[in-house]
This record gives sequence, C-alpha cells and structure tokens, in this order.
Amino acid sequence: MINYNPKSWIKLIFAFHKADTFRILWKEILYIGLFTLGVAWVELHYFPNAVVLEKLIAVYSLIGFVISLLLVFRTNTAYDRWWEGRKKWGDVVNDSRNLSIKLSGVVATADDRDFFSRMIPNFAFSMKEQLRTGVALDELELKEVERAFLESRAHIPMSIIQLMYGRVRSLRHEKTIEEADLIAIDRCLNSLMDCMGACERIRNTPIPFSYSLFLKKFIFIYVTTLPLAFVNIFGYAAALIATFVFYVLVSMEVLAEEIEDPFGIDDNDLPTDQIAEKIKQHCREIMSAKEAV
Repeated sequence: MINYNPKSWIKLIFAFHKADTFRILWKEILYIGLFTLGVAWVELHYFPNAVVLEKLIAVYSLIGFVISLLLVFRTNTAYDRWWEGRKKWGDVVNDSRNLSIKLSGVVATADDRDFFSRMIPNFAFSMKEQLRTGVALDELELKEVERAFLESRAHIPMSIIQLMYGRVRSLRHEKTIEEADLIAIDRCLNSLMDCMGACERIRNTPIPFSYSLFLKKFIFIYVTTLPLAFVNIFGYAAALIATFVFYVLVSMEVLAEEIEDPFGIDDNDLPTDQIAEKIKQHCREIMSAKEAV
C-alpha cells in the first residue's frame, strides 16, 4: 500500500509512480490514438459534409452520462470490497490483541505462553498468504510436531485455530482456565475464523463476468467512434480528445479491478504484511508482560 500526503497537490499532480494507470495502459492508449486518428482521416476525406455526423454530439453526451453512472457504480462496488477487507483485517488485529490479553491472564506455564505467542501471529501470517497464493510454512514459527500436523492440511489458518482450540481445551481439563474464560476465548477464536471466511468471500467472488465484459465493450465502442461526432468541430484534434477520454474511462476500470481484490501485493492493496508484523509484535509484548511483572 502506498503511503502519501493527500494535501501535497503539486507533488501528486506531477508524480509518475509505477502504479499510475498511464504506465499500465500506454500501449492501449497508443493503439486507440492511432485508430481514432485513422477514423478522423476517413471522415475528413470521405464524409466532410455529413450532416448526420454533426448531430451526433448530443447522442454521445447522453451515452457519456450513462457510462459515467456505470463507472461510478463499478468503482464504488470495488471500493466497498477494499474497505470491507480493511475492516476485517482491523477485526483480526483487535481479536488477536483481545485473545492475547485473555490468555496472558490465565496461562501460567512458559510452554503454553510460548505456544500462544507463536500461534496467534501464525494465524495472521497464514491468513494473508492463504488469501494470496498459498501458505509457506517456512514463514511461520512452528515446532516439528506442529509443522507435521500442518503439512497434511490444505487450509492452514483453519488448522492453526484447531491447534489453539486443542490447547485451550487441554487447559480447561487441567482446570487452568475457568468456564467464563473459555467462553471469552472461544468468542475470539470464532471471530478470527469469521474474518478469514469474510476475506475469502471477497477474494473468491469477483464482479460477474458479463458485467465486466459489457462495460469494457461499451467503453471501447464509445471511444473508437467518438471522433465521428467531433471531427467536424476539432478536426484531427478529435482523435486526441477520444484518446484522453479512453485514458480516463479505462483508468477507472483498471483501478476498480485492482482494488476489488485487496489482499495481493499490488501498490494499492492492503498492507497485510505490516499488519501481520504488528500483530506479532503486540502478541509477543502481551504474552511476555506477566513474566516481567
């Protein structure tokens, strides 16, 4: 995720970051520019006095308004997915802290404290990787028995929660944890899995294919035929206008596509690596506090 100062207008206007849509679309912009230039040339040489074409401006104004509404809906839908993902990761942070605080007050042995100080951050790290390309166990802090158990599992975050449930149940049988504490801990563990499920829903449910296909075709047809309405007024400059319109409209679609799956490693995706590191830092601090007192 890119950190920036939204008040630095001049710097942002002249910034040319690798996440800029112009870097992504420059080939398409060039092709559209050449194509619309050819359309303008054909109209100027073969249909210089076409009355019908002169009246197309009103039609394209109306169509442009329709495209704007579609893109607003598309962008808002994508941002809602991005923001929901951020809220769920915020819940993961809060639930991890709450779980660590509750466990730190009832777990006494060094072995149990070490287990939970590793497993709670392990869940966060495995969750972020499960939402990408899959979990690499080398990134997690595991003992040999724990690693052997997880190697046979397909869903690592769920299995880590299962390991924590098993340890909590053992502590309950040993009378280390009271029933009220068990209920509070159970609520935190359930909430962590709920966040995992919500993020998987966001990742595995893209915008319907037919909607995306229609919007792309709509924009392409609109832009490539736009010179027909503007050549009689602007001449060859109509091709430049069409190219600029293409850049604006398609950039909105590209940005929406990028943020609708916010769990990857793109520049505008959520900073899940940093969030997982924060969870690890906070859990270690909480679980070690009792020993220091």
